[in-house]
Amino acid sequence: MSNPRKVALKGSDRVPLPGARPIGPTDPHQLIEISVILRHRQALAMASTSGKFLSHHEFAAQYGADPTHVDMIRKFAEQSNLQMLERGDEVLRRTVTLAGTASKMEKAFGVELIDYDHPDGNYRGRTGTIQIPEEIAPVVQGVFGLDDRPVAKPHFRYRGNSRAFGTRASNIAYTPVEVANLYQFPQDVNGAGQVIGLIELGGGYRPADIQEYFQSLGLQPPQVQTLGVDQAKNRPSTADSADGEVMLDIEVAGAVAPGALIVTYFSPNTSRGFQDALSMAVHDQLRKPTVISISWGGPESTWTQQSMQNFDEVAQEAGLLGIAITVAAGDNGSSDGLSDGQNHVDFPASCPHVMAAGGTRLLTANSSITSETVWNDGAQGGATGGGYSTVFARPAWQTNDVSQSTRGVPDVAGDADPETGYKVQVDGQQLVVGGTSAVAPLWAGLIALLNQKLQSRIGFINPLLYQMEESTCFRDISLGNNGAFSAAPGWDPTTGLGSPQGIQLIQAVEEMMSQQGVNQQTRSHSSS
Repeated sequence: MSNPRKVALKGSDRVPLPGARPIGPTDPHQLIEISVILRHRQALAMASTSGKFLSHHEFAAQYGADPTHVDMIRKFAEQSNLQMLERGDEVLRRTVTLAGTASKMEKAFGVELIDYDHPDGNYRGRTGTIQIPEEIAPVVQGVFGLDDRPVAKPHFRYRGNSRAFGTRASNIAYTPVEVANLYQFPQDVNGAGQVIGLIELGGGYRPADIQEYFQSLGLQPPQVQTLGVDQAKNRPSTADSADGEVMLDIEVAGAVAPGALIVTYFSPNTSRGFQDALSMAVHDQLRKPTVISISWGGPESTWTQQSMQNFDEVAQEAGLLGIAITVAAGDNGSSDGLSDGQNHVDFPASCPHVMAAGGTRLLTANSSITSETVWNDGAQGGATGGGYSTVFARPAWQTNDVSQSTRGVPDVAGDADPETGYKVQVDGQQLVVGGTSAVAPLWAGLIALLNQKLQSRIGFINPLLYQMEESTCFRDISLGNNGAFSAAPGWDPTTGLGSPQGIQLIQAVEEMMSQQGVNQQTRSHSSS
């Protein structure tokens, strides 16, 4: 066993970032932490739409990692002179953390680590595939952390950066409360008893900003807690940083559901950080999020296959636990910001086990919607993401709406045009912001209100949404395009099913769950 036969880890291929320049080998003494993801004990079941969900204990027993597989990685670590950092949730999260020097990591995983210079910052990278011992290959699904390049971008845009056409410039802006009222969110619930998790790959918030902002809205500030993942922390700096993303998420979700607890999961902007952040949030047994909002992403073609597969599997785990996940669909139209002449959708919005949120331009008069069209301010101003995945097959619940054979994005929509944007406060500044980053927490807040109404977790809601009567539950967007794709009656790859008509949507969910025989007692028991 001193020199075991190694095989390539499927889906782990890496190439340097475009524009990256190799500086030289990574310092062999540099300490590195990685996450090794193990396979499930058995294949994951479909998420329930009947209000019956697993507890974390039940999930670990049925679907968590096999303890003997954890022992196999422990033995591999010892033989490779790596340290296993035990957290106690290895079986539940199927994640084993290993630490060691760069030289030991290179030897253990058959890689060469190189430091790269890049316009967006230096990073430690690798090329080719990760190699793992043949003995553990059947139980390992992913290895993350050897390469620490940035993988995602926040999907928000300040109004000042969005004006592509002078004629489109406007003074229209709404508070999140006004947007919720326009979309007829229910007024008799406030998200009490719900927990909204926010995944943040950078930036931070200042409690004084939160206090001041919600006082200006006449609302009690929500309770906000922070959990650091992989040594990340809440690190606010300036308004032109990722602070804009963090504050937008908190302020939109908190304004829609001020009674909910908001938990921000800060992690490094790496494939390991993103994977671990979602896994930590989904399996947070202390705070127990009921809905998770993600406003970060990047084109599918920039991710490894192992990243997309493993991330989507954690999203599927969320559904079994009764947790909904909302994800911004991207702000760069049908190309998703790439200049290769091809159409691309944003990941993780393209995951089949999340609700992808696209963007609209929202005009009003006398507190009523007068016009809602696809958000598209041109190449520089931004446009809603949308299109068809090249990775994930079309889910069964999209069969009647999506003509192509792959996952259609987005599922739903909401106001995202910075020219009809949201009034926020970031690092002491009053700003107007847009982007599909606003739509993900908007829908997360609505789901929190829905959960409170039902006195239960709704969990993975997409199968129910696609069964609804669109004319009453959604405002169908039929004008505009995001580049290659145009709006059309019914679902389309610009704004999905449309923007929410909150009260009608909640009533439809209640009726569906009632028809499935979910009584109050069962729901209350399943959410405890």
